[in-house]
Amino acid sequence: MTTSATEPLAAGTHTVEIDGVVQRYHVHGTGPVCVAHSGGPGIVWEYLRMPALERHLTIVYPEPIGTGASGHLPSHPHGYTRPRYSRFLGALVEHLGVPEVFLLGHSHGGFVAQYHALHHPERIAGVILYESAPLTGPEHGAEAMRLVQSFAALHADHPELPEVLAAFQAIPTISGDAQMTAVARGLLPAYFADYWRRTSPRTSSTTVRDLGSLTVPTLVVVGRHDVICGVRWAEELHLLIPGSELLVLENSGHFGHLEEPEAFSQAVTRFVTAVNSPGS
Repeated sequence: MTTSATEPLAAGTHTVEIDGVVQRYHVHGTGPVCVAHSGGPGIVWEYLRMPALERHLTIVYPEPIGTGASGHLPSHPHGYTRPRYSRFLGALVEHLGVPEVFLLGHSHGGFVAQYHALHHPERIAGVILYESAPLTGPEHGAEAMRLVQSFAALHADHPELPEVLAAFQAIPTISGDAQMTAVARGLLPAYFADYWRRTSPRTSSTTVRDLGSLTVPTLVVVGRHDVICGVRWAEELHLLIPGSELLVLENSGHFGHLEEPEAFSQAVTRFVTAVNSPGS
């Protein structure tokens, strides 16, 4: 592993080479260190910027491999498994040079965070599973489609609804970066509690059974109106993970840090503070 010459946690943009692949990451804020793994997979990291939370925590935002300015695997766009992402997370934590970090995983990043916390908990102080689920596969897909149908019924008269539904139908056909970008843009309205007003796979490399053995302090966060990783899944995670906490953001979809930034920030800060308290 080779690194850049700058202080690893200095504010700004950094690179570290892991297994011959460049990993780019960004540091913002001050306080306890939290690594925030974005979703997708394949979505740019900038959407996850959390300025309200940066007032209390030092947030490290990796650009996951295969995304943005980070390097690609030789097998790109294939080969980006949870164990692979976990490997890069572990190497990044080692590079940061702090004894422990908090790990926040949003959406697909939440699945990565689950895997990493289960298999490599030794340097994880706590984990925030933000818009995640205990499984992927047919059951998860069926629940998402049910919520998409509810979304469609609620916005039946909106002229842009057909574009959103077409994007959902195109998901199975994605085979490259350009298609991924187009589909992500098309899906965006469904990922918010009320996007238009504001703008005028059961399979998994982590099994449900495994989550009962997760010993890392855990906060589960979900938006009430999330159609992809909705309240049902957050409640299941909360029940499965011993001692976990659950926060439901009542006026958010998939992006609570954008729709309810103060409530989101306060909850995560309280969680980190409680975990770091003496005797916790």
